[in-house]
Amino acid sequence: MLTTFSVREKTLIVDLGVLRVVLSSAPKAGGITRARYILNHQVEGRPIGRDNHGKGAGARYADPARTLSKLATSLGIKGRCVGLMTAVSLADVVTVREGDDQIWVEGFVTVGTSNAVRAGEPVTSEQRANSDTCPGTINLILVTNACLPASAMVGMVQVATEAKTAVLLRAKVKSWTGRPGATGTGTDAVVVVSGDGPPQRYSGTHTILGELVGRVVERAVTEGLARYMRWQARRPEVSRVKNV
Repeated sequence: MLTTFSVREKTLIVDLGVLRVVLSSAPKAGGITRARYILNHQVEGRPIGRDNHGKGAGARYADPARTLSKLATSLGIKGRCVGLMTAVSLADVVTVREGDDQIWVEGFVTVGTSNAVRAGEPVTSEQRANSDTCPGTINLILVTNACLPASAMVGMVQVATEAKTAVLLRAKVKSWTGRPGATGTGTDAVVVVSGDGPPQRYSGTHTILGELVGRVVERAVTEGLARYMRWQARRPEVSRVKNV
């Protein structure tokens, strides 16, 4: 299984080589599907119009699936693809690979935390307004050569989420409300790609695959968060929420 990637026209393009089984929360082709390409497109303002009700900068992306389909066409991508959006600069995309003798996991991660939240906090229009000017999404793209059933792909999502949240808690990232203990952001997305290598029935934290997922996400989110904080330090005028 050969995976390659490039950045063109503010779009990270992960080429899986052939059609692979993909599980994701992506705005384009989310759920379980088969795809050759994973796209993560950099946009201005808020990345996805799904939770700003067509207002503000995100109104231009009120139909992200359609926007991403047009983008794929403009890039000359003819194969089936899964698409994400982010306001994080793709100059700050983090790539990490971990493996053992038989299986490996590769991550492509962008990190922004301006609209960080703690799971369970109430959703308000003020929260949406506070995230208009800063990148605020953590997108995780995880590719493995392991051949997985759907249940193990869901398990990878679970482990990846735990690892992401552990990094945010360790870094003491605050919710947009100023409360401690942010667990993610309001627009996070995750993509998991199954391979054609050794079959793995399980992917929890007691498995080698789960260990690899945890290490990839921990390394990538830690580095991505550091890059995001350096970006914030260079542009303090656009940061309305002090996250750490």
